[in-house]
Amino acid sequence: MGLKRFTVNKFTNQRFTVPGFGTGGGAPTPYTAEVLLVAGGGAGGGANYHGAGGGAGGVVYSPGITIVVGNTYTVVVGAGGAGVSGNLGLPGSNTSFTGVTTAIGGGGGSKNAAPAGLPGGSGGGSSNNGLAGGLGTPGQGNNGGGTPAPGTGFPAIGTGGGGGAGAVGGDGSDSAAGAGGIGVSTYSAILAQAGVGELYNGLYYVGGGGGGSTYASPSPISGVGGKGGGGYGSPGTGAAGTVNTGGGGGGTERGGPSPLGGAGGAGVVIVRYVGAVKGTGGTSNSSGSYTTHTFTSTGTFTYSG
Repeated sequence: MGLKRFTVNKFTNQRFTVPGFGTGGGAPTPYTAEVLLVAGGGAGGGANYHGAGGGAGGVVYSPGITIVVGNTYTVVVGAGGAGVSGNLGLPGSNTSFTGVTTAIGGGGGSKNAAPAGLPGGSGGGSSNNGLAGGLGTPGQGNNGGGTPAPGTGFPAIGTGGGGGAGAVGGDGSDSAAGAGGIGVSTYSAILAQAGVGELYNGLYYVGGGGGGSTYASPSPISGVGGKGGGGYGSPGTGAAGTVNTGGGGGGTERGGPSPLGGAGGAGVVIVRYVGAVKGTGGTSNSSGSYTTHTFTSTGTFTYSG
């Protein structure tokens, strides 16, 4: 019987690269992401007389956070402080992301019987008696505005505006209230892609302070809110800070039998990285070279690679 010839295929060993796992199926490759945190803004003071502006929530930006593929990161979005009838505005709540410095909630604005503004990411404004506003957190915000010394214009006296992430709150005077401190537009590109922030002259701002209030004759001159979601002060009820900007609430001068200060605006967390969507959590948006994940409430982020 004759011999038969068989052909055997030869294979060459190949190495494959799987995104996030390097070559040969080794350890996952870490990625770098930017993380922007904005804490909740403080509420404006609610009082029968002289409610001051609430301070903005602190703003924290971390440009190079190493995120390991498959790990889960806890996201906490701070709520804005509530306005309280006839009392100091409540402070905003902190915002955090695993491995990043916590953003501190904004300080509440003062009222007539308790004139010192509260400290926070940015400080709340003071009410009267010549006191300075509440202290802001270095690197996150600024101090609230102060007020004139006793007797210089009472009761036609303006309260201080809440501090903003970009500037101190304005001081009150005998005839006008202080404006809220301006926020920051440094992160406008990130905010624009995420769809949050206050648009002004082509830039997006967050972290504006709340305006103070006043009672003057013939007409009150209340403080405007700072760019970045700060609420305006009012002889009636102060305006609330804009949601997801960390804006401070406006102060209230005379809002009826139960005068509430304007509530602070809630904060936000934005994660941004280069390339298409590679993670889960929040609302994702890919545009141009970047993807953002926007958190308007507490949740988790997982970078899948």
